[in-house]
Amino acid sequence: MLTAYINAALRKAHYKLLPENEGYFGEIGGCQGVWAQAETLEECRDEVRESLEEWIVLGLKMGHALPPIDGIVLGMEEVA
Repeated sequence: MLTAYINAALRKAHYKLLPENEGYFGEIGGCQGVWAQAETLEECRDEVRESLEEWIVLGLKMGHALPPIDGIVLGMEEVA
């Protein structure tokens, strides 16, 4: 489920070339704070993925509700 969530989120990522060959900027809408900037598009994609993974771990650790993406919901279940 985690892999499916990450892949679904990455499909929603948007990338743009920065002016004056300053590299690329990428972000995932709906995942506040998930963004990256890098020299190449491939590096930017890798950085966005890493940012997303850290965002998910921190969000779950802090008990935040992560937004559903393509019907996939991540969350911590309480064990009785």
